[in-house]
Amino acid sequence: MAETSAPRIVYVNGAFLPIETASIPVMDRGFLFGDGIYEVTAVLDGHLIDNEPHLARLERSLGEIDIPNPHSREAWTEIQQALVARNNLSEGLIYLEVTRGVAERDFLSPAGLTPTVVMFTQAKSVRTSAALAKGAAVITVPDLRWARRDIKSTSLLAQVLAKRAAAAAGVNEAWMVEDGTVTEGASSTAFIVTKAGEIVSRPLSHAVLPGVTRRAVLRLVAEKGLTFVERPFTVEEALAAEEAFFTSASSLVMPVTSIDGRPIGGGSPGPLTRELRQLYIEAALEGR
Repeated sequence: MAETSAPRIVYVNGAFLPIETASIPVMDRGFLFGDGIYEVTAVLDGHLIDNEPHLARLERSLGEIDIPNPHSREAWTEIQQALVARNNLSEGLIYLEVTRGVAERDFLSPAGLTPTVVMFTQAKSVRTSAALAKGAAVITVPDLRWARRDIKSTSLLAQVLAKRAAAAAGVNEAWMVEDGTVTEGASSTAFIVTKAGEIVSRPLSHAVLPGVTRRAVLRLVAEKGLTFVERPFTVEEALAAEEAFFTSASSLVMPVTSIDGRPIGGGSPGPLTRELRQLYIEAALEGR
């Protein structure tokens, strides 16, 4: 599950390097402005999970901020697989970032910059988690982000603050709230299950990131003949829900058992959430 004790290898602009010697220039616009896009793909048994939709979202995000995509999907996948192999990664995550490139600090960048590409792996348990047995606790925080949350930008200060608030509260995640409704988690998509058995999550728009794991879970929901309702929900609705959960590449399908210190449903992971998590893992390992 973990990487070996061999030197950790990262990828920077075409080269595989020990992490100790890898670097980017001071004038990289990703460092100076957060002028870049990133993606994170889960790795299970050495295989990339849901990688095609992650790369499709990368293409879309790059296009939205006018950064040329440095690689085809096939080339991206080859680099990812090589990095997984070089780090002997069985389970964890692979992160990739593309910035606009390097130029003297100015809000306007010169035309024709070569994008910077950085990639690395993180060994961690994805299938199991300390939070799974009793479920995740979340708090609600104001959504302080910009208006184009559908773009997976490296500008993540609001999410950092939300995660810090969650850590200070001793919980696993923060759900962000705007105009009285939950937008999404600091690094996840938020769901509730109503007492009528409806699975509810916010519609896709500029207000939320189009979650790749969300998409995969909704395919499973459709296959099982379950009812999905795409609409905003309030914190009060979430507190009254039968179950709640969130999805992401790093947490897969994570049950939520308390919000702002108040128990959800019976206060333990719900049966539907547990089933969806198991179905997702099975489908991911089958390559669906």
